Amino acid sequence: MRKTLKHDFPLHVFLGIAALLTFYPFIFLVISSFRSTADFMHSFWGLPNPLVLANYRDAWSRVSGYVGNSVLISVSSMVGVLFIGSISAFVFARYNFPGKEIFFFGILALLMIPGILTLVPAFLLIKSFGLLNTYWALILPYIAGGQIFGIFVLRSFIASLPEELYESARLDGASMWHLYAKITVPLSKPILVTIAIMNILSTWNDYIWPLVTIPDGNKWTVSVGIVSFGSSFAGSQNYGPMFAGYVIASLPLIILFMFTMRYFIAGLTSGAIKA
Repeated sequence: MRKTLKHDFPLHVFLGIAALLTFYPFIFLVISSFRSTADFMHSFWGLPNPLVLANYRDAWSRVSGYVGNSVLISVSSMVGVLFIGSISAFVFARYNFPGKEIFFFGILALLMIPGILTLVPAFLLIKSFGLLNTYWALILPYIAGGQIFGIFVLRSFIASLPEELYESARLDGASMWHLYAKITVPLSKPILVTIAIMNILSTWNDYIWPLVTIPDGNKWTVSVGIVSFGSSFAGSQNYGPMFAGYVIASLPLIILFMFTMRYFIAGLTSGAIKA
């Protein structure tokens, strides 16, 4: 036992240092969000004294609108991706129809196209529909792009479910909708949560698409709004509200992962997502 601990001690030290380096930027961010201007000038590496809670009040008045926009857009697109993607994956996995494999591989081929190549065509399409400067300019493309990966992941998982479950349900008179809602969705919960988290992460952090489609600052997402918010402090020493705004922008994702971590890990370890 002691030999094992002695042998693994350098590894533990290395992992501890790596963990500290990983989390220190966020720790520094939180500490700096409570600093006053004097602390930034005279005690940059020390602890804030006193704690300036007004930084969060000032930041919230500027950032709350951006956070609300991102929550609305991310949740709406996530619901659309899960609903359309799960139904499509269910059909691909449990039913046979002409051209099924060709159609499925055609969808998978879209994963190989870099998103930046579709930026101009997607912009022109949204413009032709008259959706520029609306939330739909973000929600609809996010749903269309996000469900491709969802179909790929869910199809392989649903196909691995025992056919006996579906056959016994059909003998009891279950319709296709009941097979989907009563069997497929409950058994796919970890995978659905994993896809939901990954979709929210991608839409929450997206910067280019909201920047080119939403000129109205009141409808900016947090990724665009926080850049404008941070630039307003350029050249000044009053960084406290800026760091507080960064913390506020990060909190929704941290809270989301805290409450869904169990399902997220279960989805990753279920074998549905493979390298």
